[in-house]
Amino acid sequence: MLDYRFIAENLTAVMANIADRFVEADAQAVASLYSKRNELVTSLQLLQQKRNVNAAAMKGADAAGRETLVEEGKKLKDEITAAEAELAVVEKDLLAQAKKIPNMAHPEAPVGREDKDNLEVKRVGQPTKFNFEPADHVKLGQDLDIVDFDAGTKVSGTKFYYLKNEGVYLELGLVRYALDILQKKGFTPFITPDIAREEILEGIGFNPRGPESNVYMLEGEGSCLVGTAEITLGGYYAGTILAKEQLPLRMAGLSHCFRREAGSAGQFSKGLYRVHQFTKLEMFAYCVPEESDRLHEELRLIEEEIFAGLDIPFRVVDTCTGDLGAPAYRKWDLEAWMPGRGNTGDWGEITSTSNCTDYQARRLNIRFKDTDGKNKFVHMLNGTAIAVSRAIIAILENFQQADGSVRLPKALVPYCGFDVIKKK
Repeated sequence: MLDYRFIAENLTAVMANIADRFVEADAQAVASLYSKRNELVTSLQLLQQKRNVNAAAMKGADAAGRETLVEEGKKLKDEITAAEAELAVVEKDLLAQAKKIPNMAHPEAPVGREDKDNLEVKRVGQPTKFNFEPADHVKLGQDLDIVDFDAGTKVSGTKFYYLKNEGVYLELGLVRYALDILQKKGFTPFITPDIAREEILEGIGFNPRGPESNVYMLEGEGSCLVGTAEITLGGYYAGTILAKEQLPLRMAGLSHCFRREAGSAGQFSKGLYRVHQFTKLEMFAYCVPEESDRLHEELRLIEEEIFAGLDIPFRVVDTCTGDLGAPAYRKWDLEAWMPGRGNTGDWGEITSTSNCTDYQARRLNIRFKDTDGKNKFVHMLNGTAIAVSRAIIAILENFQQADGSVRLPKALVPYCGFDVIKKK
């Protein structure tokens, strides 16, 4: 959430940012409510001061004077109660309107509505070429007997799947491979809960309710299945004041991720690309404001190191304003080459990393005590280390061989214990 005063004092810029992000929010309403709130706070404080003066005067008053002061005190009490009630309504409306306003976007973020407007800034490797007709990961997974979509649909519904045989070791190997890299980078490993309270989701910037929500609610529990460990890692320090010496904090969270993926039909969503449940290793960081741009670059370079180490061709894109999501100030995506995507192959997102500045910290009340003794909001960042289902797509499709087998990237062989998956 943006600071109320910042919105009021930078109204034109905030309104332009809302337009660039193609969202519905009313910055003018926030500025107006903020002004009204300040007026009410001042009026309430004056009434409270009068009440205090009245109470002090009672101590030395005679009987007649005391009776007058008591009547005045009753009147002030009623006025204070009414003022507090009015202030509570305005503050509730102010918070509701302010929550709709997205974070400011980085000045270099490309302006656009959807992913086609993202800007490619880097490419590592070239699209894989074959001297045979490549298969997509759905056919490869079924022929190799490592993914079972039919059983997943029968038991759990569409967009669920079973991993089996070498597919199990492939998932576990990918997680351990990425964890070992993060451990060397100073990340503290976590296995996080798969459930979080609604207020934590809202603080991170996810919408738990409504038809547009991507979240599975737990009926009657006031909690949800998490779509990413960003939620549980971001909520870890909710309501906490951190020591500046602790920062930056680097965390790596392994969790299952659950997403409704409503309205995600289409050829690019088939198979493992958009599923209701998958495993992901997430990076998360807390830092002082002046370090967040540098730390964001660090997270992206780690993502690049992980996938370059797997010899998977990928490109880096600077995400456009309309595709950022409300909390992000800037976001980079890594898109792997997926030969089975479409008719001739295409790029598909495998990771993203976002700098959310203090947007989430304000909502979750996470601060640090600065050297001047003041408590200030931390900056919070997140990034995907490995989203296992999409990494498996990239491996199967890029490392397939003419006989239908799939060799493993050399970096994964020590973790999996085999170097090729053969047709059954």
